[in-house]
Amino acid sequence: EVQLVESGGGLVQPGGSLGLSCAASGFTFSTEVMHWVRQAPGKGLEWVASIVDREQSTNYGRSVQGRFRISRDNTRDMLYLQMNSLKLEDTAVYYCAKDCQYNSGSTLSCAYRGQGTQVTVSS
Repeated sequence: EVQLVESGGGLVQPGGSLGLSCAASGFTFSTEVMHWVRQAPGKGLEWVASIVDREQSTNYGRSVQGRFRISRDNTRDMLYLQMNSLKLEDTAVYYCAKDCQYNSGSTLSCAYRGQGTQVTVSS
């Protein structure tokens, strides 16, 4: 059974930093592309960042490029997201996810997601 468990969310002021972690189990983590996605109140899922299996090449959404950094530890089956220079609009529930794709109409869906961790950016 695929399990993804996020941790590390919280309340942070604008301009601050926060680190998220995701513990993965139930599948061969090192061979999977992993994603961080987020959902703000009243909005759909938004793709944040991805990291490709062993090559560890990364991609970022335009809104977080240059501020967030995704990484992974394949020896511990862990996924990470370091978030810097946080903005009010980064407030959302953040999910660790796999098997994500855009459906018709550009709706993002992921076959597997964790329970999510709340990140609130507020002064």
